[in-house]
Amino acid sequence: MTAFNDESGSGDALRRALGVDRRRFLSTCTAVAGAAIAAPVLGASPALAGDRGRDHGQDHDHGRGDALVPADKRGIILYTVRDATGRDPLASDLPSGFREVFKQLSRFGYRQVEFAGYGQHANAPGGADLESVKGARLLRSWLDDYGLRAQGNHGFIPSSWPLTAADLDTFKKHLEIANILGMDHMGTGGDPTSSSYKADWDVAADKWNALGAIARREGVKLYTHNHDAAYGFLLDGGPLDDQGRPTRSSGIRKLEYFLKVTDPKSVWLEMDIFWAHVAQYKFHTYTAHDGSTREKVFDPAALVARNNKRYPLFHAKDGVVNTTSGQGYDMVPFGTGVIDYRTFFSRVGERNYHNPMVEQDNAPSTTDPGQSLKYARTGYDNLAALRKKRR
Repeated sequence: MTAFNDESGSGDALRRALGVDRRRFLSTCTAVAGAAIAAPVLGASPALAGDRGRDHGQDHDHGRGDALVPADKRGIILYTVRDATGRDPLASDLPSGFREVFKQLSRFGYRQVEFAGYGQHANAPGGADLESVKGARLLRSWLDDYGLRAQGNHGFIPSSWPLTAADLDTFKKHLEIANILGMDHMGTGGDPTSSSYKADWDVAADKWNALGAIARREGVKLYTHNHDAAYGFLLDGGPLDDQGRPTRSSGIRKLEYFLKVTDPKSVWLEMDIFWAHVAQYKFHTYTAHDGSTREKVFDPAALVARNNKRYPLFHAKDGVVNTTSGQGYDMVPFGTGVIDYRTFFSRVGERNYHNPMVEQDNAPSTTDPGQSLKYARTGYDNLAALRKKRR
């Protein structure tokens, strides 16, 4: 692979000669070299394709085109099964480490995964830390073996602004990893800022526009993943407090404002649909600039529909009502709760564009080591079963 090493400069020369962009070049080189990087693992993908058809990969479609989430768009964020990727394969008969977890998820029917970092148990093939070019090539070979595509990662976003040289180098390394893995998107699990003040969101927008432009030049879409707080109301007017900060709101939500002031060609969002419903429960009134209390109920699907191309990714996470928790919901396996995903996906449309990733934060169990993978299978089955409403 030295001929394709961009550090030597020869990779860029070959890429230009072939007339392809850097992203496609890296992905192609990785796929071609996969067999040389790692030996075939537990059977090649054609054999697994048969297993997937017999298991849960395609049997929900029944040859119809009315699935709300097409088969090739059904994904899972690996945070859901983090106990399995982190499990010691020498101490358990259950799937352990990335390679075996990929194999199991593929058999359930999943076609996409979203990473939540690149660490696994030290005894798993490849070792503990795969956050490197070498590790990415190994991960890519396993993804290809099991017919999976990496669609994103909750990874490194620089904390510095303006960027330090070290942060910029690390960010570029993660973009290189994303390209090797074949990702369209790279992101983070944190908000652009934890502040409620407009001025801080303006600074965050400047930073994300700059980072997004860097990512775009490498062929990657940069996204931010958010929980409920970012859908609260922005403080942007009214009387100032003793530090000169606004105390009241115009009624625009923080992420709505972020969408307005960021470049739609450089910055994208991933909606966690569960946490968006928590925000609907929590943030439904605000104090207007004139001091009056006003009601404005959050409609997650409407926000996506108004900004459809800005939301390439979703976290598909379910809940049951619990008004004593302060959040309004408790998490449960996808498809076993009360969040109306059939209506949500029908309203936002663009089913061949969006990429829903099944997630359950509390899937791992200390008493049932296999629980997270069982819940992953439940999530796949219920995601695949969603059908368009009949007229």
